[in-house]
Amino acid sequence: MDTNNLRLLMDVARLGSFAKAARLRDCDPSQVSRTIASLEQQLEFQLFKRSTRSLSLTEAGERYLSDITPLVEQLEQAKDTARERNHAPAGVLKLTASTAFGQVVLLPVMQRFADVYPDIELELVLSDSNIDLIQSDIDVACRLAPSFDSDLVGFKLLDTHYQVVASPDYIAHHPAIKTPEHLSEHACVVFTLPQFRHQWHFKRGNNDILSVKIRSRMAVSNGLALRELALQGAGPALAPDWLIKEPIQQGRLVQLLRQWQVAATDFSTGAWLLYPSRKYLPHKTRVLIDFLKSHFQPGQSLTLLRL
Repeated sequence: MDTNNLRLLMDVARLGSFAKAARLRDCDPSQVSRTIASLEQQLEFQLFKRSTRSLSLTEAGERYLSDITPLVEQLEQAKDTARERNHAPAGVLKLTASTAFGQVVLLPVMQRFADVYPDIELELVLSDSNIDLIQSDIDVACRLAPSFDSDLVGFKLLDTHYQVVASPDYIAHHPAIKTPEHLSEHACVVFTLPQFRHQWHFKRGNNDILSVKIRSRMAVSNGLALRELALQGAGPALAPDWLIKEPIQQGRLVQLLRQWQVAATDFSTGAWLLYPSRKYLPHKTRVLIDFLKSHFQPGQSLTLLRL
């Protein structure tokens, strides 16, 4: 039996829809329906219970899927291992990240990856939504958080730290910000996330954490938009170091309250490289992980290692 058809069966069961599986594979839903019907004919039992509103596995379909899933993965692993000995890694590889992190951090090194692995078709899915890796068939995700979901496997790609910044023009025409409490005199630019827009936390040395209430007139859901507003002089902004490193070096943004550590939620945050838990990783996925590891030095903030 064709393992591609079995993998399609697994996709349909996971997504609960012929149409969603068709979109995932960029084919017509009728083709998916015909393939499943052909499988059922070969097996001589029904895999799915169909109705106008839902699609679910039959009891026999659930047992069959449970039995074949490890076998299909073992066959794919054997194929991948054999190919690895004789061929370069190949195939479609999906990597997701937030829009800002993808554009600022990942895009500058992706052409190098494409040059090293020309047989891999890289699909970079940039979204500020928390995409479900399983539902969307994503191979690797970069997520920004203090920690990561235990259902996934991964490691910290780099440490991130937040800073309060403002444009030189804003600083020149508004009251000085010499202590965290001075921020209450300013309308800040904030992320729309609740934990970012109302209160920021400050710490200096071993002193207690100082929480400062923040007011704003502009809130945005995207890091690139936050940076642009700060550059335009819209107000002080709390932003991660990887996002504002370049404009600070260029003098277009100024770091405020340098003697303070600052955070919206947690003082220890990072960019995590995550992937769905599997017994094995395809060759294409492993080379991407190794490539990104080689470019970002653990334990430092956004240190690029050039090959």
